[in-house]
Amino acid sequence: MSPDRSACEFHGDGIVIRPWQRNDASALYEAARESIDTVGRWLPWCHENYARADSAAWIEHCITTWDAGEQYAFAVLPDDRSRVLGGVGLNKFDGDRRMANLGYWVRASAERRGVATQAVRLVSAFGFELGFAQFEIVAPMDNLASRRVAEKSGARFVGIERSRIGFRGRRLDAAIYVLLPPAQNAA
Repeated sequence: MSPDRSACEFHGDGIVIRPWQRNDASALYEAARESIDTVGRWLPWCHENYARADSAAWIEHCITTWDAGEQYAFAVLPDDRSRVLGGVGLNKFDGDRRMANLGYWVRASAERRGVATQAVRLVSAFGFELGFAQFEIVAPMDNLASRRVAEKSGARFVGIERSRIGFRGRRLDAAIYVLLPPAQNAA
């Protein structure tokens, strides 16, 4: 059974993460359009033809997959909730190993402010409370910003996996990080 979306709001240093809501579509569209040159370098959904309908479809997908227990996707907002700063979430659940993928993105104007690191800390705390034992963060080798976020969040670099990521018709090597619960990370 999936956690109640309405009870899953978490606050960090200047940000809040909460499940995507239908009324976030316009704000998501604005964040994505602003970030085509930055986020679009690494995430195929953020492209020149990204449309408002794409935002609405993504949010519907997030609601449906949350309710089905397939992924938990959150909007990242400033405390005043004035705009979308990015997104963070857990997906690709592996119940046998009690692990999931942890992904994130931040709009261009909010980069280099600790937003992604705070969001990762909040969503991982949520996931550990749900019983996950670890999270995998997969970043293209050249995505140094994403790799720094993984490291600042306490994830450990475990290696390089060749051709791990499919991206716009080609395969990219990826840096793999594992995030464990805080007590295990300290060990």
